[in-house]
Amino acid sequence: MRLFIAEKPSLGRAIAAVLPKPHAKGEGFVRAANGDVVSWCIGHLLEQAEPEAYNPSYKQWRLDVLPIVPDEWQLQPKTQTRKQLSVLRKLVKEADQLVHAGDPDREGQLLVDEVIAYLKVPANKRNSMQRLLISDLNPQAVSRALNQLKPNSDFMPLSVSALARARADWLYGINLTRACTVKGQQGGLKTVLSVGRVQTPVLGLVVRRDEEIERFVSRPFYEVRAAIHLTEQAPLSFYAKWQPSEACAPHQDEDGRVLNPKLAGNVARRITNQPARVDATERKQKQQAAPLPYNLSTLQIDAGKAFGLSAKQVLDACQNLYEKHQLITYPRSDCRYLPNEHYARRQQVVSAIGSNDSQLSRVVENADLSLRSKAWNDSKVEAHHAIIPTEKGSGFNSLNLPEKQIYGMIARQYLLQFYPAFQYADNRIVLTIAGGQFVASEREVLHPGWKQALAKKADDEDYTREKKLPPLNKGQMLWSGEPVIDEKHTQPPQYFSDATLLAAMTGINRFVKDSQLKKILKDTDGLGTEATRAGIIELLFKRQFLRREGKSIRATELGKALIHTLPEATTVPDMTAQWERQLNDISERQLKYDDFMQPMLGTLQGLVGSTSQLNTQAFAGIQTARPASRRRGGARKKSAASSAPGGRQKKGQGKSPRPAGRGKTAARSGQPRSSV
Repeated sequence: MRLFIAEKPSLGRAIAAVLPKPHAKGEGFVRAANGDVVSWCIGHLLEQAEPEAYNPSYKQWRLDVLPIVPDEWQLQPKTQTRKQLSVLRKLVKEADQLVHAGDPDREGQLLVDEVIAYLKVPANKRNSMQRLLISDLNPQAVSRALNQLKPNSDFMPLSVSALARARADWLYGINLTRACTVKGQQGGLKTVLSVGRVQTPVLGLVVRRDEEIERFVSRPFYEVRAAIHLTEQAPLSFYAKWQPSEACAPHQDEDGRVLNPKLAGNVARRITNQPARVDATERKQKQQAAPLPYNLSTLQIDAGKAFGLSAKQVLDACQNLYEKHQLITYPRSDCRYLPNEHYARRQQVVSAIGSNDSQLSRVVENADLSLRSKAWNDSKVEAHHAIIPTEKGSGFNSLNLPEKQIYGMIARQYLLQFYPAFQYADNRIVLTIAGGQFVASEREVLHPGWKQALAKKADDEDYTREKKLPPLNKGQMLWSGEPVIDEKHTQPPQYFSDATLLAAMTGINRFVKDSQLKKILKDTDGLGTEATRAGIIELLFKRQFLRREGKSIRATELGKALIHTLPEATTVPDMTAQWERQLNDISERQLKYDDFMQPMLGTLQGLVGSTSQLNTQAFAGIQTARPASRRRGGARKKSAASSAPGGRQKKGQGKSPRPAGRGKTAARSGQPRSSV
């Protein structure tokens, strides 16, 4: 008997649907006519044991026992899914062949692997286990995947990487949260101060941005534009902007802006009604390929900008489009490329888009399916590929508005792969007027290419309406008429929004202080993963560290106090971004588990020591909203919090909190997968 272990029931049902019928449905499994059985996990069936499982004394939160570091790691069954674990235990014993059918990512790999390890499956059966990679729940796609099974052993580095991440996050979150919470309570604070290796640097980004805006003082600066005429009597042809020389440096700020109005006025007077000589003309023809299909982060960023959707709203819509409606492929992808074999199915996908979304009809009609963008590249695809529409051409009308918006974005981005490049020319003219240098530049559209697919209407093509600079020759004499002085004012940075905060998390190298690390991190995934970023942002709101003000995301007084008191290393992205790099190296067989964990433990020891010395006065007077009490059977649910400092029965006190949730089921209810 062959046993398929899916990550969740919806995936299990999709697998069973293409197996021989009739089916016999059991509790927690489906048996096909050929004897194959499909069962499933329900997210993580197992979770890291709480600290008190290692030592009962850890139940009480005390500084003198930190850091807590297990000698031997323990997993324990989740109470609510213990029954399904028993189903798998029985089926695994019966099976001759196991097939791992977790989601095609690191967490999905670990989720099933850890169940197999926990059930103590014999080595020979474990070593012969196969891997089924499914990114599209439609029957045709599932059938194709069943014919492409691979050895599960090929994917073990993904599992090891996810295991290292989970354990490191447990150590970091449990120890620093306990240390910080105890110190906060000593300062009169009655709430859990959760600390995580990703959530806290993200909070630090927001706090520092808020404070930068608060400190900002706007300053006026001045630009001079020469009014250029082809002859003294000819009408105005174009403007050329003054380029200050090195002699002007004392009158400029660090960004080269001229702060002295008298200097600008003097330049304007000197160039009024003066000859202008053409020193150089440049014309560089360029082209820009269509943007690649979406991964989750780029989709969340663009959807935030286009529709004001939060990261969690986008993730929820994607999950429904994938599992419930089967209209898109696996959404928690960090990849923007497609396998070469998928190119052969482009006609079916494009036809499905045309059947689903009438707003894209013009884009579908103008797509040239003989074209092939750089998106199809096997060397860039690992466990999963970019998010694209499936071949299913029905069900669109049943979608809610966010789902329709997200499907439309994914579909349009896919269609762009069948449009030619955007072609343009950058024209530049350099002039000398009264000894000063002036430059005029302009982008001339040669062929709109894929940009025509972004216009909402056929005649909405502003890119064709740009005025062109006149053709000129080096040495040609022109005329500078009445110049214009533009007084402008420096602007503060913008408060973070959902879209810009996600962009900051993905492009975290921009916020890293260490120049060497900045170079290393330029091409990495940034802070967190595709699947955890939305949950991390939501968690910071839940913990009352962040608040919304319109579309802006602001730090609360509690969030600011936390960042100001913690060791700086915990509040900046340098360390955790380096961890992300190392975890990725583990998944690519470039780093060993112990080579990551041992240095991390040394760092943790120092951070716990520093956190244990926090200034407790920083939290004095801060009021937090009391969480609603949870009731079971009509009575207040009793917790072990009475043994935590202060004796208050709050969730997360007295027993180890889960600073950012654990497991995929947590992630899909708004919590990240691990304590980050």
